[in-house]
Amino acid sequence: MLAGALGGSLLGPAPAGAVAREIIELQTGVSQLIQGQQSLQTQLTQNAAVEKTLIEQSLDAVNKLNTSMAAVQKTTQDFSAASGARLDTMGTQVQGLSDNVADLQARIGKVDQKLTDIQNTLQNVDSKLVAPAPAPAPGVPPTALGGPPPAPGTAAVPAAAVQPPATADILYSNGLRDINGKHYDLATQEFQDYLKYYGDTDLASNAQFYLGEIAFIQGEYQPALDAYNKVIENYPKSFKTASAMMRKGFCLAELGQKAAAIRQLRSVVRQYPGTDEAKRSAAKLREMGATAG
Repeated sequence: MLAGALGGSLLGPAPAGAVAREIIELQTGVSQLIQGQQSLQTQLTQNAAVEKTLIEQSLDAVNKLNTSMAAVQKTTQDFSAASGARLDTMGTQVQGLSDNVADLQARIGKVDQKLTDIQNTLQNVDSKLVAPAPAPAPGVPPTALGGPPPAPGTAAVPAAAVQPPATADILYSNGLRDINGKHYDLATQEFQDYLKYYGDTDLASNAQFYLGEIAFIQGEYQPALDAYNKVIENYPKSFKTASAMMRKGFCLAELGQKAAAIRQLRSVVRQYPGTDEAKRSAAKLREMGATAG
């Protein structure tokens, strides 16, 4: 408009009032443009401030969310650790109950065998009562045929071996009772006595295994590892062998021997597929960031 007005003034004469009006209109338009620019600048400034506030609020919310997630993760880890400890204790108790059942079955079998032996003994006694008593052979002393004992001081009776503190059944049952009752010192002594006096019985491998369990529960991983190794080496056919191999892998992991632990747990998965020991070994491998294969 300014250019047109100037051009018009050059092309021909115009009235002075018209020129003045055009100039005033031009000034008014320029003022409006300046005001609009200022308003736009103000609006942009306000928008930038609002956006900055929103960004700061969003960052604050993200930081709070990260803090909350870290707290949740720590709580989850603590819960998992506590749950794992409780599961280990429960597993030990379940194994103890299973052993009690196996022990009862073994006792029933022994009772049946004893009844059979008693019947055979009674039959032998009956037959001896019916048959005439044999005459003593010449030169055989009366004591050889059940005669009176020798006079005091004539022959010393051999000293008896050191007697165990209790029978095998009582020692083993007391050991299970005390390990389930968390009386670990008593249980340790009872299972050690069982191995000392009854180390050749069917439940000796169980007693050795529970010595490892007691050490493992108390966080003594090296003694636990030694106990599990004795189960694996001394009782390879025991039904506790799979559990001992699994626990050996757990001990190696706790002792920081990750590569050896992975090899041991993979061996359990491979040798005992489908068992509870294989499943727990696979879960431990995943926890360690390794595969079961």
